[in-house]
Amino acid sequence: MSRCRWLAFGLLLALAPAKAFADEPTPVTLDDAAAKADTAWVLVCSALVLMMTAPGLALFYCGLVRKKNVLSVLMQCAALIGLMSVVWVVCGYSFAFGKSVLGGFIGGGDHLLLDGVLPEWIDKKVVVPMSGTLPTSVHMVFQMMFFIITPALICGAFAERMKFSAMCVFSVLWGLVVYCPLAHWVWAADGWLCSGNPDASFPLLDFAGGAVVHLSSGVAALVCCLLMGPRVGFGREAMPPHNLTFTAIGAALLWVGWFGFNAGSALGVNPLAANAFVTTHLAGATGLLGWMAIEWIRGGRPTLLGACTGGVAGLACITPACGSVTPLSGLVIGLLAGVICFVMCTTVKNRFGFDDSLDVFGVHGTSGVLGLLMAGVLASPAVTGELRFNGLVHGGTGQFINQVVGILATVALAVVGTLLLLLLVRATIGLRVDPDGEREGLDLNQHGEEGYIFL
Repeated sequence: MSRCRWLAFGLLLALAPAKAFADEPTPVTLDDAAAKADTAWVLVCSALVLMMTAPGLALFYCGLVRKKNVLSVLMQCAALIGLMSVVWVVCGYSFAFGKSVLGGFIGGGDHLLLDGVLPEWIDKKVVVPMSGTLPTSVHMVFQMMFFIITPALICGAFAERMKFSAMCVFSVLWGLVVYCPLAHWVWAADGWLCSGNPDASFPLLDFAGGAVVHLSSGVAALVCCLLMGPRVGFGREAMPPHNLTFTAIGAALLWVGWFGFNAGSALGVNPLAANAFVTTHLAGATGLLGWMAIEWIRGGRPTLLGACTGGVAGLACITPACGSVTPLSGLVIGLLAGVICFVMCTTVKNRFGFDDSLDVFGVHGTSGVLGLLMAGVLASPAVTGELRFNGLVHGGTGQFINQVVGILATVALAVVGTLLLLLLVRATIGLRVDPDGEREGLDLNQHGEEGYIFL
């Protein structure tokens, strides 16, 4: 047994319950047409979700900051692709999808270093561990892309002022302490919020990450910007986006990638994927129109930045609900997202005066809450295939309560976990660049490079 296998075995002893050893996986070979089709689809969706981080989110964010910080945002997204991928392989996937330990708080050591995930040579043939119709390695890599983009979303809250080293340490710790437990609660087979778990205490309708991705990152973003304080000159100096062309291209890439994000979460080629695909697009469309309309009415003219932000708001809002509501309901959800997120990013943000640099809380946090609630209101048995997941409009009051419980649990973990990790990082390596470095710009101060050189 290799040294890595011994390390995995030792960690497994510490983290996994005894029954994990008694339940050996029953791997099968990938030999039927359905499995091959599902595998191809989810692999494509994995690539689409990765595209959402880079170049999608990277361009969207870098266009919104000042030109002296454009490379710092690109570097954050690039570094997180590398960091979070390695952490996911080593232990993240196991903590999210291993068998419950610590009273169901987190997954155990079942899959440390991809144990039980990769193909094996058994009885003179290749045997592929399966998760449904997918090789478990495909499920692992699809979920990896969510693990990458979630902390990348948070970067928009502390853009232009957090040290690169602090960002790296905080993001890794946040992924393990906040993201992995949330993913385990909501998506692991024995999670206490998992809608696929018949023994779940409060089965939550969160198809593709309204709680796990958008609400958790939005709440974490709010905690970050409140604890770190505003940028130097905030409220006294103009800080307009330096390149809205980049932002528009990034928004378009995010939109296309979102089909992989949402429709891919059906984990197969099936009617649920089709419903999620159509519903996602329509919600994005009405989110864009809703933001554009209210901006046009209040300000006298629509803006490209508003259209891009509204589209993202609609897409984020439909994420938890796209597997439980009809496309026509998606139209309503997207419209509400565009209007409500506009109010949060303008009126509410201005009233309280916090410096959420790129409106992560106003868009993703707000959309996460709204989307989860609307899933509890509009969920249809025609989509879910189960009467127990009826929304309020279909007489299902119990599911709405489940959605509220899921929201409260997500907010509690995200607030406490984020706050403790920020305090830890601040006490050890520090969070912010010094004021002179911030004025100089993070591109030069943190990376010794410039995004633009004019001769």
